[in-house]
Amino acid sequence: MADVVCLGELLVDMTCQEVGIPLARGFTFEKNAGGAPANVAAGCASLGTSVGMITKLGDDSFGRFLRDTLRDVEVDTSGVVMTKDYATQLAFVAIGRFGVPEFEFHVKSPAHEQLSPDDIKRELIEDALVVHFGSLPLVSEPAKSATLAAVQWAIDAGAVISFDVNYRKTLWPDEDVAYETLAEAVSLCDMVKVNKDELELITGTDDVHIGLTALLELGPELASVTLGSEGCAFAAESYMDEVEGIEVPVVDTTGCGDAFVAGTLSWLVESDTDISDLSGEQLLKMYRFANAAAALAAISSGAIASMPTRDEVAELLRRVGQ
Repeated sequence: MADVVCLGELLVDMTCQEVGIPLARGFTFEKNAGGAPANVAAGCASLGTSVGMITKLGDDSFGRFLRDTLRDVEVDTSGVVMTKDYATQLAFVAIGRFGVPEFEFHVKSPAHEQLSPDDIKRELIEDALVVHFGSLPLVSEPAKSATLAAVQWAIDAGAVISFDVNYRKTLWPDEDVAYETLAEAVSLCDMVKVNKDELELITGTDDVHIGLTALLELGPELASVTLGSEGCAFAAESYMDEVEGIEVPVVDTTGCGDAFVAGTLSWLVESDTDISDLSGEQLLKMYRFANAAAALAAISSGAIASMPTRDEVAELLRRVGQ
């Protein structure tokens, strides 16, 4: 069975090939596999960690493409359910002047939102060391109930629970509903990752140190905030620190946050150490590793295709003296 199991959306990113313009002005699009939890799964696999994916896909050409893409990068797809009743989600993406993506989702009631508790291969959850999920399955039923059930099974089995807020404003009915749902999810996890906007949404502050402390008060043992080119900051109960950004030639930041999460999960599994037993020095090493993985993901286009290997991360850390 897989050491890490990722649960959530697997979708097609239709990426605009005219770089530096908004979606409204794009004409040529390239098909890529995407979806934050799926990117994390691919990132873990690229880093040498055994990983499985739980999701629901349309039994259509796009769904089969996505399932095969994960298989090609050695992600266990035994937890991927195919359905003829719903279509696979398409996300159109334009990359702005500074490599920042703009998203629009174009399938109403896509297959991944129809995942039910009965669809989940429970033994995958209960045998995992780490279960990771994101916020998109929490937007609507039955995926919300399925996700929360899987998280509870993982908690009962003693797995580490990892959560990436990955807030997409246009998918939520309003900010209050989003806040309540996301805060509940944070309270269930052992590790949480946010960006600066998500930090403010959940904690009410854009001060990184105050915000990280507030996140820990919700329940996690570890909290991290990615800061783009400035690197990241992280906190545990008795330790807080920052990791400087690594300067790279940015092509596409899609998937950088997912590479960061994959870096933390892969490092944690490799360390074979309980979160509560990690020293400050170990935490610093883990987040340096994750930060380097994110930097490497920015130097090529696409998400899954840009996930780095463990050797590539180690080489970058060596070159920058970390």
